[in-house]
Amino acid sequence: MKIDENMSVLDLVKEMDAAGVFCAGRLARALDIFVEMVSDPDTTVFLGLAGALVPAGLGQIFADLIQEDFVDVIVSTGANITHDLIEAFGGQHQKGIEGDDTDLRRRGINRIYDVYVSDGAFMEFEDKIQQIFRDIDVEKRREGIAVYELINEIGKRLKDKKSFVKVAADKGVPIFCPAITDSILGLQAWLFSQLNPLKINILEDLHQIINLAYESKKSGAIILGGGVPKNHILQTMLITGKGFDYAIQITLDRPESGGLSGATLDEARSWGKLKSNAKSVDLIADVTVAFPILVAAAKQKLKEL
Repeated sequence: MKIDENMSVLDLVKEMDAAGVFCAGRLARALDIFVEMVSDPDTTVFLGLAGALVPAGLGQIFADLIQEDFVDVIVSTGANITHDLIEAFGGQHQKGIEGDDTDLRRRGINRIYDVYVSDGAFMEFEDKIQQIFRDIDVEKRREGIAVYELINEIGKRLKDKKSFVKVAADKGVPIFCPAITDSILGLQAWLFSQLNPLKINILEDLHQIINLAYESKKSGAIILGGGVPKNHILQTMLITGKGFDYAIQITLDRPESGGLSGATLDEARSWGKLKSNAKSVDLIADVTVAFPILVAAAKQKLKEL
């Protein structure tokens, strides 16, 4: 690879493509697939978010992808939505805080590897999210509200333009969260339901995401980190019988244990979740490193088209 001080991110990935092997070669392959799927108006793009991606600083990237019409459907863990809302409500994710974990607990600081969030940020989150729950029409809460509708209602009440939850609500991009109860957002919804009407209709989410998959002329999946969002995206094609046309997976998990997060996309092909001729790539890499490079290179390459 020829590296110089004046090269762009796209130039760097082109050099990786010229080498064409190992992780670098797969990143270049992911770029080709990404650009093809997002530039095709007939392709519905599903983005799966798992892992501590918002605390790691990727939230603005997701908001921009939605704003720029690169993404049509999002499936996220409850944690990424929670942390997006923490920032939208004025809280912070911090770095560089010292102390062992016992000391952090005493000081009211919660650690996510080398990211830190204070108890105060979660208290502010609780206050604001409870206000939003109360503001949602009581009849809608009583009759039953789908998770994607609940998240949309939350997004419509946000002001932070860096929030991917807000931008998705503004752009009409649904956010599905199949494991919402496995998060602080889910805990807050449960707490609210103890004294107020709140019925959540999870099956309506399945109905809606399957409809989106069924109605798509072509479909693409960008899966970051695996987990529940990965399966929730891929399983939609079991019902439609169509299979994804494109798929990119970025994960540090490995396939040998049989777990879903490390399962290859070829394995998904055996289930019919991907078409036999689908363009796909498994990129074994840290999402927080590979995905920003991929997006930056894709935006530059799209300008050349």
